[in-house]
Amino acid sequence: MEPAAGPDGPRLLVAGSVALDTLDGPFGHVEGELGGSALYFSLAASLLLPVELVAPVGEDGLDLVRAALAGRPIDLSGLTLVDAPTYRWQANQVQGRNQDLGSRDSIYDSWRPQPPAGFDGWAFVGSMRPDRQVEAAEALAGARLLGADAMRSYVLRQPAEAVRLLDLSTWYFCNHEEFTALGGSDPEGFRAAHRLAGPCVKAGPDGVTACTAEGLLAAPALSRRPVVDTTGAGDALAGGMLAYWLRAGGGPEHLQDALLHGVACASIAIEELGLKALRRATRADLEERVGEVRAALAGQG
Repeated sequence: MEPAAGPDGPRLLVAGSVALDTLDGPFGHVEGELGGSALYFSLAASLLLPVELVAPVGEDGLDLVRAALAGRPIDLSGLTLVDAPTYRWQANQVQGRNQDLGSRDSIYDSWRPQPPAGFDGWAFVGSMRPDRQVEAAEALAGARLLGADAMRSYVLRQPAEAVRLLDLSTWYFCNHEEFTALGGSDPEGFRAAHRLAGPCVKAGPDGVTACTAEGLLAAPALSRRPVVDTTGAGDALAGGMLAYWLRAGGGPEHLQDALLHGVACASIAIEELGLKALRRATRADLEERVGEVRAALAGQG
């Protein structure tokens, strides 16, 4: 799988959400916390590669996004200002897991994803309303690799669109609840039924497992690192994994290390509320964390 390169190297794109989250958990109660799949993915991936971002935002979130991504190699030409409130999501964190309490997603009524014409790099369609995910995936049909993610509440609300997205994808990221909601029972059967290169099943404190035609690959979570806010962990995992894998050339021999980088990014993301830890992270921080994940994997043997 040869990565497509632009004039400045391999191209990686994310189409997804910008969110202002209301969160409750051990950290207390917060409102208007900047998040969204496009931001978690791009902040993680940009530790390794430049990223092109495609997402809608309202006037109430525009300056926050620009400030959060300032200084990172993230192309915001695909960030669209929409005359609607920024997407809002509400969740309650219990025992390290977010309970989805609903969202206000009217911004998707006024926006359609428009990735660059003829894009042939690697792309990730992050969590957003499934009809818009499908449109993004169809517009990215020329991508060499197309990853996508799920959100259980949307899978249950728009199942036909969720399955269509799955069938358009090369790699699909989901947790066990989302996997079950999509009719999954065993990863290999799921991979074959939907003609995936690999489902990547996230298991929180138990790490992540990728199922490929060559077999299973896994990476452990870091149990000794603090967990403050798990919002966006899956998007950060996808960002780190795909960016490293693309940078390494995209060959199967680099997939295990790509998983380690994904878990390392997720571990960084969940140490603080919202995007704060990813915004502050450096490449050196990431490599140190990858070393910890590698040691944890070796310890399992």
